[in-house]
Amino acid sequence: METLVHEIRQEWQEHILPFWLGLKDETHGGFYGEVDADLHIHKQADKGGIATSRLLWSFSAAARVTGERAYADAARHAFTFLQNHLLDPLHGGMYWMVDYTGQPVDTCKHVYAQAFAIYALAEYARATDDPNALPLAMELFHLVEQKGYDSALQAYGEQYDHSWNAQPNELLSENGVTAHITMNTHIHVLEAYTQLLRAQPNEEVRTALKNVLDILYHRVYDASARQLGVFFDREWHSLLDLTSYGHDIEASWLMEDAMNVLDYHPSEYVNMVVDIASAVAERAIQPDGSLINEREEERIDTSRIWWVQAEAMVGFYNAFQRTQDERFLQIVQNLWTYTRQYIIDPRAGGEWFWSVQADGKPDAREIAGPWKCPYHNSRFCIEMLERMDKQ
Repeated sequence: METLVHEIRQEWQEHILPFWLGLKDETHGGFYGEVDADLHIHKQADKGGIATSRLLWSFSAAARVTGERAYADAARHAFTFLQNHLLDPLHGGMYWMVDYTGQPVDTCKHVYAQAFAIYALAEYARATDDPNALPLAMELFHLVEQKGYDSALQAYGEQYDHSWNAQPNELLSENGVTAHITMNTHIHVLEAYTQLLRAQPNEEVRTALKNVLDILYHRVYDASARQLGVFFDREWHSLLDLTSYGHDIEASWLMEDAMNVLDYHPSEYVNMVVDIASAVAERAIQPDGSLINEREEERIDTSRIWWVQAEAMVGFYNAFQRTQDERFLQIVQNLWTYTRQYIIDPRAGGEWFWSVQADGKPDAREIAGPWKCPYHNSRFCIEMLERMDKQ
């Protein structure tokens, strides 16, 4: 265990964080929007709202855990860009995308993006004494609850235009369907509200968080299949026979985290957490130690994606902590061995590959971009270090 702790801390502090610190845009603010597969920095690439929030969260968390001033400075840098350029001063909420100078290029509002801003601002508040962080997080929370939640459907909406009129969910729909409701948005609203409640006890947030957890159990989780549905129509009918192994194992530990913050542990919810982890272990862990991406009907996507490995290590370690089943601990160790060998980019100036194929060959996707940020792998490092330190 000591070797694992050392290796994870070294990867986080000597590889992941320095890479992202090197992308700070001192001219226009924020962080450069793209590093391509050849490690070329595209300084005029657009800057995403999700990416900015994830960078803010990552550096805030690093500052909180380590106390290092450089990370706190980077968090303030990200916060300033978010506050000045990504928030709509007229209608409220986070834009989807701005250009490299901070001018809006896609003003649509997505609940998923609002959730990440709340998540990041709550962590920034925990890490710094900035008095603007929590009020802004609460402003976005109220906006999501007022504009993005349908109490009749018991569902959070997805995509809206700049003035919060509902739009077809093009941004978070995949696999040939357009979903009115997604599992992905709901688990990240859960994550955001968990962090917001952790940062500041609040009965309104507590009620909303418990509601999201209940939605996930009653509406999204399929107990007979031990998995979460992915895409739904507006009547909560599943649109596809689809299993996202990465999202399932990620959601398992995020739901446990929410239960811990709420101090609310119904036996059926605890069983859900363990059953999801067990099902993913049985169905998707490969002989090489990795976790594959997804199953759609009979088609298996065997890509080994960076964030899937990162979230799986936290999810299976959480299952180990919950059950003390050594099988889960062995899965974590095997995943880390695989990640070190294939997912972590060994090139000077690299970070983690987006994904690799079954033969270990990396794909040609970007190393940094609107979705590829330090959030998943930084969080894996922090979660594992804090959890193993308590063992």
